[in-house]
Amino acid sequence: MHLNSGKFHQFIQSELDGKCCFRKFVLQSARVKFSTKFRGESLVFLRFKTLILFTLTLVLSVSTASAQATTTVKPTPSPTPVAPIDINKGGVVTAAQVAESVIFLYSGFGGRENFNQIRKTTFERGRTTIVNNEGATEKATYERFVLRADTLDKERIRLDQAYPGSRYSLIYSNDKIFGIFNDQIFTPRDDVTKSFEHQIWHGLEALLRYKENGATLELDGKEKIMGVEFYRLDVTDKQNRKTRFFVSTKSFRVMHLEYTEGGVKYQRKFYDYNYAQGTLFPFRTVLWAGDKQVEETEVLTVSYGLKLDETMFQGSQP
Repeated sequence: MHLNSGKFHQFIQSELDGKCCFRKFVLQSARVKFSTKFRGESLVFLRFKTLILFTLTLVLSVSTASAQATTTVKPTPSPTPVAPIDINKGGVVTAAQVAESVIFLYSGFGGRENFNQIRKTTFERGRTTIVNNEGATEKATYERFVLRADTLDKERIRLDQAYPGSRYSLIYSNDKIFGIFNDQIFTPRDDVTKSFEHQIWHGLEALLRYKENGATLELDGKEKIMGVEFYRLDVTDKQNRKTRFFVSTKSFRVMHLEYTEGGVKYQRKFYDYNYAQGTLFPFRTVLWAGDKQVEETEVLTVSYGLKLDETMFQGSQP
């Protein structure tokens, strides 16, 4: 078959020109799409970058303000306490130094703050032997509850005593003492009231809380008893009740105390010291009136910080 060569060449040329135009159109379209997509992604990135910068600026501003606020707070200065005695150093010893050394020891080396934190409440259980006015010996079990206050006169104390034939309670509240027997309030005998008062005002707490109670101190030298040397420390409260504490010059433990009431000299001795919840406590005491032993108390358990029902201290003297 004969082909017209001129027309054939024109046909081929037109096909080639068409393909070139199509490729050019495709490339231009792709270039436009890519440029549009790139500009969109750039705008998103710029917006995201702006958001990050704003967030960082806000965080840094808050941190700077917090730091400035923190540095401007100044702690309240605490009063300088009396330094306990250093037994390795000589020099003059004052009454306040002896008292503060005792407090430091009995508090478990934490001072008054430790006492206030641990001994917010007290529950004590034990047994006691008493020689009554007729000379007969009476045995009883007891439970003592104490609700601590800022000063000793504002404390609330309840003493439940169980004798073989009876059971009654003595309560100290609002600076008054009254009794409860079979849920009825009664006025205790004078000797019972006095004995209860002596436990409160002529006990270790009179020394351990002398400053809170507004008591005065006086150091009356030293004394040796059976080879042991003691400081004689007098504590006199605002009601002029005076108690002399015999404090070991080496251990700073109170081994005994003395006070006089109604012309009778009383002496309470402390034994079996041990730590209860980190604070020093004597688990046995003996009370003497003149040359006669009139009371011996053995503490079986003592706990601090238990929750007490305040209604157990309620009542009023009839």
